[in-house]
Amino acid sequence: MSLQEEQRLDAAFLMQTYGRKPVEFVRGDGIRLYDDTGAEYLDFLAGVGAVSVGHTNPRVVKAIQGQAEKLLHVSNYYYVEGRGALAQKLSGLLNRGLPADAATPWRTFFANSGAEAVEGAIKVARKYGAHRLEGASTVIAARRSFHGRTLAALAATGQHSKRDSFEPIPQGFVHVDLGDVHALKALLHQGIGGKAICALLLEVIQGEGGVYPCTEEYLHAARELTAETGALLMLDEVQTGFYRTGERPFAFQHYGIVPDVVTLAKGLGAGVPIGALCARGPAAETFEPGDHGSTFGGSPLAVAAANAVLDELEALDIGPQVAEVGAYLQQQLKRLPLVTEVRGRGLMVGIELSRPVAEQVVSAGLEHRLVLNSIGRHILRFLPPLVCTKADVDLLIERLQKIMEASE
Repeated sequence: MSLQEEQRLDAAFLMQTYGRKPVEFVRGDGIRLYDDTGAEYLDFLAGVGAVSVGHTNPRVVKAIQGQAEKLLHVSNYYYVEGRGALAQKLSGLLNRGLPADAATPWRTFFANSGAEAVEGAIKVARKYGAHRLEGASTVIAARRSFHGRTLAALAATGQHSKRDSFEPIPQGFVHVDLGDVHALKALLHQGIGGKAICALLLEVIQGEGGVYPCTEEYLHAARELTAETGALLMLDEVQTGFYRTGERPFAFQHYGIVPDVVTLAKGLGAGVPIGALCARGPAAETFEPGDHGSTFGGSPLAVAAANAVLDELEALDIGPQVAEVGAYLQQQLKRLPLVTEVRGRGLMVGIELSRPVAEQVVSAGLEHRLVLNSIGRHILRFLPPLVCTKADVDLLIERLQKIMEASE
């Protein structure tokens, strides 16, 4: 079907929740996408960071095809082939780099998205607070954060522009500036309304907020303060997980801390919807039968795809490549006109522009066969598939140079 026909049907029958770009992608291969006319594009968005091992990765495609021929769905009333093995792999990755005597098992609840994983984490925090912290129910989150579009995840999100249209939103959330250790300490020690705080929810790198990393000092303080007060430290690694930030599987591992709860999605499925709520210690034992559930979470198809993704990431030894290419990407972006700051880690990079032209750059990018992403008018975000190479970066920079020069 042509782009024009898709646009007509979209306008007539779909809720208009996105301002879609005028292109219809019909095929992909690695970091490349192809539209309905056959034109080739370099994809530096990767389905908002989800397509971790590249489009149509052979190992993942084979796993999906094989599972589709066997079984698609049975529900969580039964055991699913490969699900326990997938949870075991996640536990091993979350413990990566820890001494054997410090590594404790992680338990996982499988969902269908990052927002659902965050919802589950909030439920864990609330029940944990009710039973272990004398009824504590307040969750601290950061201003400028983003945790999903469902109502509780939206209430945790520290962006009024995304929340205000949906008032009244769920209560029990308070926001502080990212990096403000004094504010964090005061809240965790004083509590709210005479009750303790049950959890602190943070992104290690704020993605939708503009690619702002936590400092090492702040994350270490967050870990120490939550441990002192008994609150859970919950890290949203939906966008940063699975080597997106470099040599280690998860962003928190670059900082030498271990949280109590981690939420995952995006790169785990490489395009197949899957989310994961992972917890260790007392947080992992909080849920009991009937406390939480999902019709499709951890389905045979999603499990098969995710197992293949993790196997492919290990086979590629992708971490060192992400670190090297990510450093090269940042170095090259600094040379471009209009760029005043480059932020991020690995292949999660944001650039600040001196003029409010980010949205125009994204539109011009399509004309130059680049798939780009803007956050507001001043920030461009880069989330290419992890198989991105320095040669791909060189093509990006060559095309961006022309676009930026025209935008000066």
